[in-house]
Amino acid sequence: MKKFLSMTLVALLIVSMFLMAGCGSKNATLKFGAGVYVSTPTTTDATADKEGTGKVDVTVAAVTVDADGKIVACQLDTMSNSVSFDKDGKAIAVESFKTKYEAGKDYNMVTYGGAKKEWFEQADAFETVVAGKTLDEVKALVAEGNKGNSDVVNAGCTIMIHEFVGAIEKAYNAAKDSDVIAENTLKVTAVTEQTCTDATAEKDGSNKVTTTVFAAAVDADGKVVTASSDCVEVSFTFSKKGASTLDTTKAVLSKKEQGTNYGMVTYAGSAKEWFEQAAAFDAACVGKTATEIKALMANDGKGVEDLQTAGCTIYVTGFVKAAEKIG
Repeated sequence: MKKFLSMTLVALLIVSMFLMAGCGSKNATLKFGAGVYVSTPTTTDATADKEGTGKVDVTVAAVTVDADGKIVACQLDTMSNSVSFDKDGKAIAVESFKTKYEAGKDYNMVTYGGAKKEWFEQADAFETVVAGKTLDEVKALVAEGNKGNSDVVNAGCTIMIHEFVGAIEKAYNAAKDSDVIAENTLKVTAVTEQTCTDATAEKDGSNKVTTTVFAAAVDADGKVVTASSDCVEVSFTFSKKGASTLDTTKAVLSKKEQGTNYGMVTYAGSAKEWFEQAAAFDAACVGKTATEIKALMANDGKGVEDLQTAGCTIYVTGFVKAAEKIG
């Protein structure tokens, strides 16, 4: 009888340890990272019959990574910014900008591109393929013509994926320990604001697009567990005669990637660089919902007193507009 009880206790102990291990694995914290991949800007000159153009794509990725270096979850979106100017050097304003995911079925890949699935559906399909893979395995998904290999195509993603992979690589390499768990939901958002300046005889005009991105993991209550903000600015410059003057051979880096070279401390007399101020905003978002994040902005577009005290003294309009979209 004693032997039977001992064996029963041992068995119960083993089962208990197994269940505890399972729970520990389920609730294990993951690394979280976000990355921004900027395409090479393209431009055309204006003519008597046609407007000049500028175009740049900003792709953002958020990933969670487990202890084995495998991606647990991935979220992607792209802001495709197209602007124009005329032969007289006047910038033309865009009514609104939407991400490709936000465009949904109105992106019209099925209707006008002959695709079987819309962009957002293809992005979802690629995210599914990425789950469970290491970075090297994700990079190996790129095949001829920057499209996906057979696994990607069979999953339903037939578009070019090199920009997805470029953003994922940056996110993966930036991944750090966090409080994020597998049950949390990844969110990536972006908002573009435009600044138009007409050309004069003395100075080029500019059609500048500023894209602020917000990547986060949120819990079941919609509260941010961790966040990462970044920003990409491209000024499409042009002459009084409508000729593009942007140097498209120069790589475009996000403000975070520029680091101390962004020059807010050196040239603007700021106490902290842009990436440090963005980090202060991100930290303030933790534990907050989209509505609560909106309350971080004062009426003048800068942060409320607590946010400025935390180290974010710049205008936060773009940050807040992007972060609001997680709601």
